[in-house]
Amino acid sequence: MIRKQNKRMSTETMVLASLMTALVVVFQCLATYTAFFGPFSTAIGLIPIVIGAAMCGPLVGAWLGFVFALVVIFTGGANLFFMFSVPGTIITVLGKGIACGAASGLVYKLLKSFNKTVAAIASAIVCPIVNTGIFLLGSAIFFMPFADNIGELLGMEQAGFALFIAMAFGNFLFEIGMNAVLSPVIVRILDMRKKK
Repeated sequence: MIRKQNKRMSTETMVLASLMTALVVVFQCLATYTAFFGPFSTAIGLIPIVIGAAMCGPLVGAWLGFVFALVVIFTGGANLFFMFSVPGTIITVLGKGIACGAASGLVYKLLKSFNKTVAAIASAIVCPIVNTGIFLLGSAIFFMPFADNIGELLGMEQAGFALFIAMAFGNFLFEIGMNAVLSPVIVRILDMRKKK
């Protein structure tokens, strides 16, 4: 009986993970065409990452973050950075994707026994915080020496890295706002699964 239930749960987890993987790809491909903040596309792929991480756990969250990072790389979302450091770009993009998915799932897992609504909201907020935080850390490590060149490519020679940070922060505010607004939807999806 327990083995049958574990197999069903495992199959259910694989199906949900596959569905969320497809949604990450579709959402992030769409985001390629919605770059409101200079070279930064909005990370709407974070939404299925949060849902998948909450429903299936931190490992699936890390997988979804990895897929998100690959989509960013292959759709040209990281092209500006590839000009300055290929290894730095790959490390930063993969690191932020995997970490934001894993962190989102871990936060949900740790808080769900306390309150599932709080867990879902915290998970949705942690995801863009980790994503942007690791992006900024990677930028400081790998791209700081090229700040003037990046500013020049963006058409703001005098602003340099300050403009770069401002655009990243604007993108972060959009992502965290979007995730906060969609948190109730995430909670409802999780509740529907629980009732089944």
